[in-house]
Amino acid sequence: MLKAPRSTAKATPVVELEGVRKVFDGETVALDGVTLTVYEGEFFSLLGPSGCGKTTLLRILGGFEVPDEGRVRIAGQDMRNVPPFRRPVNTVFQNYALFPHMSVFDNVAFGLRMKRLPEAEIRRRVGAMLELVQIADLARRRPHELSGGQKQRVALARALVNEPKVLLLDEPLGALDLKLRKQLQIELMRLQMELKITFVYVTHDQEEALVMSDRMAVMRDGRLEQVGLPEELYERPKTPFVARFLGTSNLIEGTALDSHRVKTPLGTLEVGAPLTPGQDYLLSIRPEKLRLARAPSQAANEVRARVRDIVYTGAENQYILEAGALELVAYTLNADISEPGYEEYDYGEEVFVRLPPENLVVIGG
Repeated sequence: MLKAPRSTAKATPVVELEGVRKVFDGETVALDGVTLTVYEGEFFSLLGPSGCGKTTLLRILGGFEVPDEGRVRIAGQDMRNVPPFRRPVNTVFQNYALFPHMSVFDNVAFGLRMKRLPEAEIRRRVGAMLELVQIADLARRRPHELSGGQKQRVALARALVNEPKVLLLDEPLGALDLKLRKQLQIELMRLQMELKITFVYVTHDQEEALVMSDRMAVMRDGRLEQVGLPEELYERPKTPFVARFLGTSNLIEGTALDSHRVKTPLGTLEVGAPLTPGQDYLLSIRPEKLRLARAPSQAANEVRARVRDIVYTGAENQYILEAGALELVAYTLNADISEPGYEEYDYGEEVFVRLPPENLVVIGG
């Protein structure tokens, strides 16, 4: 399932944060002036390491924490002094928080019964939601009779059946094994596109955020490092932290000789972006963008290196290369060995590494 690039030019803001700050115990800054807009019908992910503030931000949206400074609006309404149960949001937690003494049906129906909806309406909506998340046959089971993936679907159904404007998800797949997690990523994307509900999704898994998100934000120390489309953040990181955290990146320091050449420890490298002569820069290139060969090609940005280590991951080989005083990482797909041009390199072998100018990203000056 592929998600088309999303335009927010005419989209309606549904979550708006302005200068939100939160400090715990008078000294621990969890959020430091966060300003962010999430649009209606968007799958938006907050990505970052532990302690970066992403869960605190989610809890503030849900009303479980109160910001020390700043403003929060959801669906155009100021959330100051609005308790959690009156906000147009629902939350799916990592531990699911299901009621152990209730059946699957009753767990999902709980919120509707608290609203005192007619029983016929409750049965209709719960039945439709159980069908949507593909657990209708489990309606009479109790939580202890369910697998982790089934519990996650129940938690989703319980949140979605209330038809919130925004669904908040706090690492809901974190406790599942890798294969099930990948399967449920696709299920979440399907649900979100079908229901057109805005999702705000917290994760520390880079691949999960890249796969699922319309847009995403990388957080660090309570601040937003970069916000944009997944491909923008991966292909054109704006800070060294984003380049390092979102996948793997080769970072190379250098000084601009002219508008398109940089003097680096690897020699003079050409770049596509315009530079200011004499300015120091940091260049980034992803491992899969490097090109390896046994013979020189005389192409731009070609350097000698030696294979120090090889990591086999199944789908690809990862080569750790020594290029003078620098270490470079290159990824190559494991192609069919009968294909023309297929090459596999050995420990200690000398190779020629090409860094295509169009793939060298200027991320800092």
